[in-house]
Amino acid sequence: MLFDPRPKSRREEVFDRDIEFEGLEESVRTYPITLLLGIRRVGKSSILRAYLNNKPSILVDCRELYGEKGHIAREDLIDELQKKGSLLSKLLSKFKAELDLKFLKLEPKDATLREILHELNEVGEKLGQPFILAFDEAQYLRFYGSRGGKELLALLAYAYDSLSNVRVIMTGSEVGLLHDFIGFEDYKSPLYGRLMGEVYIKPFDRETSMEFLRTGFNEIGVEISEGEIEKAVDLLDGIPGWLVTFGLEYSKVKDLEKALKRTLRVAKGLILGELKELEKRSIRYSLILQAIALGYNRWSLIRDYLAVKGHRTPEPRLHELLKNLKKMGWIEEKNRKYSLTDPVVVAVLKMEKG
Repeated sequence: MLFDPRPKSRREEVFDRDIEFEGLEESVRTYPITLLLGIRRVGKSSILRAYLNNKPSILVDCRELYGEKGHIAREDLIDELQKKGSLLSKLLSKFKAELDLKFLKLEPKDATLREILHELNEVGEKLGQPFILAFDEAQYLRFYGSRGGKELLALLAYAYDSLSNVRVIMTGSEVGLLHDFIGFEDYKSPLYGRLMGEVYIKPFDRETSMEFLRTGFNEIGVEISEGEIEKAVDLLDGIPGWLVTFGLEYSKVKDLEKALKRTLRVAKGLILGELKELEKRSIRYSLILQAIALGYNRWSLIRDYLAVKGHRTPEPRLHELLKNLKKMGWIEEKNRKYSLTDPVVVAVLKMEKG
């Protein structure tokens, strides 16, 4: 069902995205490491889960691992891999393969990530197809260990060079932070100089967004006018996460204005929670986003807005804050004007200001 709020797990459940699936398949076939990139709620997790379905694979949610302790310990990652690996027997039975997965029997204190990767490589060799190790929201891996994830990157570099039957997929909604973590331009990074595939997941265009809603409402037998669909897309744009929320809310109340208000109420809770996390780093982040939402979209206007709010900010610091927001996927810059990447964030921040 298109309006199911949970990430999809099968290809037939994902609307459209043929080009993205083909690009992901080609990238995994070509490169040892593939990056699956896109802003929040654009559908990366659904595409990844659907792609991995019926493939020998393990999927690790890095945000979940990070959220438990505020960092990712080696033991936690190994434990997660072992838990997910223990479910492989059901999957592998579909391939009619009798495999000795030794790493499943190792305790965390005994196992090493290197040993696990070698076992996964052996599985892929016996199956005749690569084993895929996927990390969802992989930018959180920069909180792995005590060296900003460098030892994990070194291990992935080893797998890149030496384990031909292992593929790695990393998703990221904070694209710049993921790039920084991997170290594309940092010669000290263990992965520096290694070619990787990149597949970008973009919001739906206007017509695809409208067709998504038409199809979703048809699935659940709810009638809605073209005019109402157009107004919903005007506000929510082409971000599948918000379109799904609207579809669910409209199916309950059968009223456009009420459904949009309820959608924004749900969005407000999610977005304000994310902003609180940002504010732990600096209160200026949320003030900058609020300024841009209100139309103060040039560097000097943002600087003045912060000053009015009692947060005078030196020029180098403001440049750093704006650069970080771009890396985290909150804003984009064009012709020296800044805009928010998600129109629903604009609506929520205007609500808060009002």
